[in-house]
Amino acid sequence: MAGQLAQVPGVVGVMLGGSRARGEERPGSDWDLGVYYRGGLDLDALRALAGPGVEVAGPGGWGPWVNGGAWLRVDGVAVDWILRDLDRVERVWADCREGRYEVGVQAGHPLGFWSPCYPGEVALGRVLADPAGELAALRTQTANYPEALRGALTAAVWEAEFLVGVAAKGAARADVLYVSLCLSRAVGVLVQALYAHHRRWCLNEKGALAAVEQLTDVPRDFGSRVRGLLGAPGEDAEALTETVERARRLVEEVVAVVDYR
Repeated sequence: MAGQLAQVPGVVGVMLGGSRARGEERPGSDWDLGVYYRGGLDLDALRALAGPGVEVAGPGGWGPWVNGGAWLRVDGVAVDWILRDLDRVERVWADCREGRYEVGVQAGHPLGFWSPCYPGEVALGRVLADPAGELAALRTQTANYPEALRGALTAAVWEAEFLVGVAAKGAARADVLYVSLCLSRAVGVLVQALYAHHRRWCLNEKGALAAVEQLTDVPRDFGSRVRGLLGAPGEDAEALTETVERARRLVEEVVAVVDYR
C-alpha cells in the first residue's frame, strides 16, 4: 500500500506511525500511514486507490493540523491515511531547532496540537516508501532532540503554575468545570515539560501519562497523583480547594525537576 501511495502525484513518501511504529501496539491497533506530500496533491488518484465508499479528506479537511486523510478497512483491519504537508513539517522542524513551537486547536486533541508532534512523528516513525530519500534524511535529523526546544518546553511550566493559581479562585466558587479544565491543561503542560526534560518526543495526549511514568527523573508517584487529581477533583469548594493545593505541590516538584529558571 505504501508503494502505491508513493506513486500518487504529489506524494513524497509514506511512513508507518503510531503504536505499531514504536512496537507498542495492542491487538486490534490501527495501522497509521503518514502520507507526506508537497505542493499539489492528486486527490482523485488517492480516492481511486482508497476504493469505492471511502471518503478521502483533502488538506484542511480534518482541521488545521491533522491535514486530512482517510479511514480504511483492509481485511477487517483499520488502516488510517494521515496527510502531512512535508514543507510545513520542515518549517516546524526549523522552528523547533530555534526553540519555537505552537499549540493549535485541533479536533481530537483536547489539550491542543503541539507543533513538535510533526518532527516527532518522523523521528519515531518507520519509513515505508521514500523514492527520493527525503523522509530518511529528515528522520536522521530529528533523531537528535533540539536543546533549544527542550529549553522552551521546560520553561513552559510557568503556565502550569499560573493555571493552578487561577484554579484556586474557581475552587473557592465551587466551579467544577473551570477547575477541572485548568488542572487538565496544567497536567498536559507538565507532561510536555517532563518529556522535553528527558529529550523525548511527545506526540499527543493518548497514553502520555502512562509513558511519562516510565521516565527516570519525575516526581515520586507522579502518575497516581495525577489520576487522583483528575479522577475525582471534588464538587464543593472545600474539596476542590484541597485538590488544587495538591496540584500546586505537584507543579512545584516538576519545576524542581526540570529546573527551568
